[in-house]
Amino acid sequence: MWVPLDDNRFLCVAQARPTTAPTAHPEDVVGSEVDSEEHPQLRRARDESRICREEDPRWHLGVPVRRETIPVRLGNEVVAVLSRSTNLAVPRVPSPLEISYLGSAADLCQMVADGTFPAPEPSPDVHTSPRVGDGLIRLDPSGAVVFASPNALSAYHRMGHASDLVGVHLAPLTRSLIGDPFDATEVAQRIRQALDGQTSMRMEAESRRGAAVLFRALPLRPRGQAAGAIVLCRDVTEVRRRDRALMSKDATIREIHHRVKNNLQTVAALLRLQSRRLTNPEAKEALAESVRRVTSIALVHETLSMSVDERVDLDDVVDKVIPMMSDVAVTETQVSVRREGGFGIVPAEIATPLVMVLTELVQNAFEHAYAPGQRGEVVVHSERSAKYLDVTITDDGKGLPQGFSLERTDRLGLQIVRTLVDSELRGSLSLRRRPRGGTEAVLRVPLRGRR
Repeated sequence: MWVPLDDNRFLCVAQARPTTAPTAHPEDVVGSEVDSEEHPQLRRARDESRICREEDPRWHLGVPVRRETIPVRLGNEVVAVLSRSTNLAVPRVPSPLEISYLGSAADLCQMVADGTFPAPEPSPDVHTSPRVGDGLIRLDPSGAVVFASPNALSAYHRMGHASDLVGVHLAPLTRSLIGDPFDATEVAQRIRQALDGQTSMRMEAESRRGAAVLFRALPLRPRGQAAGAIVLCRDVTEVRRRDRALMSKDATIREIHHRVKNNLQTVAALLRLQSRRLTNPEAKEALAESVRRVTSIALVHETLSMSVDERVDLDDVVDKVIPMMSDVAVTETQVSVRREGGFGIVPAEIATPLVMVLTELVQNAFEHAYAPGQRGEVVVHSERSAKYLDVTITDDGKGLPQGFSLERTDRLGLQIVRTLVDSELRGSLSLRRRPRGGTEAVLRVPLRGRR
């Protein structure tokens, strides 16, 4: 496709090569410019607004090439020019399939020159573009099949039509093969509308035998004269079966996450009941920590139960966990928690350990950085790049004790954190004093290689 520039020059903006024959242009032409002396038919097609085929074959890179140009019209204006180059170095006898394809292409090219193809559509669908594997059926003006490609025959055989299609009126045949009466009438109507010159959108229908087929009908009206229609069909039966299997599997996984969440909430409730019966402060504190950990995991499973791709919006989970930790700490301290930055979407495989690590580090700041009744603030800051998720948790408390070592600590929470960072997240963690007082925990989690 060539776009006209000033001074009778043309810029190539798109190029398509054949898939079943030698190409006439082994080099990439997109981005190159030619003038009317190098390619006079481009200017002639633009100025005369017609298809030009008069030029004699030319030699291009040692290959004889026949060129043809088609003006692309938008309303009454030629906005671009298509050039078709045919490699003449390999003479061969065209097959019936190729003859039918070339005839249909000639009609469509004439409609491009007329400005009637492609037709404007009220609600364009980005997934309606034809594919190489689509079955092609050429209809005459009466709606009878004059040619059907092997893929088209295969699709109709899958639907239940055992014989050939040539000579058969396609609309009533298709209607008889489709199971749903509404879809059957709709597909048949769209085929008839194409014969009357109306373009239709893609439609999927299922046959009585359970075969799923995509249909699209294109009118053929070169120079405004009825020349029949093209019906494109694609057998998507296996694709739909896989889609249904994936949907069933996805629904099962979400149901499992939902039940795990319910079971974890039940465990948390039982731990709370047990805590109320205890009088030992240490035992009550240990159960409270267990409730917090179980609840954090339950929040992740709750999010996964509503996800369709096993991915978690970690910002939503953290925003739910932070108030829960603040509520636990408010009885002994007056410390607030603030989140900065965004965690983004993470795979389910790292969501649970990451939330556990964050809650343990924040809870560790509550318990050890501040004296009872002391005011303070814990800040959870996150930055995300293409390779890593970097999280920094800072407090303005009393800082780490002298001789502290993360590897030698006997605190259960930090031992859990270290194990999760090493084994589940495959990341790194460091705890250090802040220059202005307080403690800073720096967590780095690699993201590359994750789903």
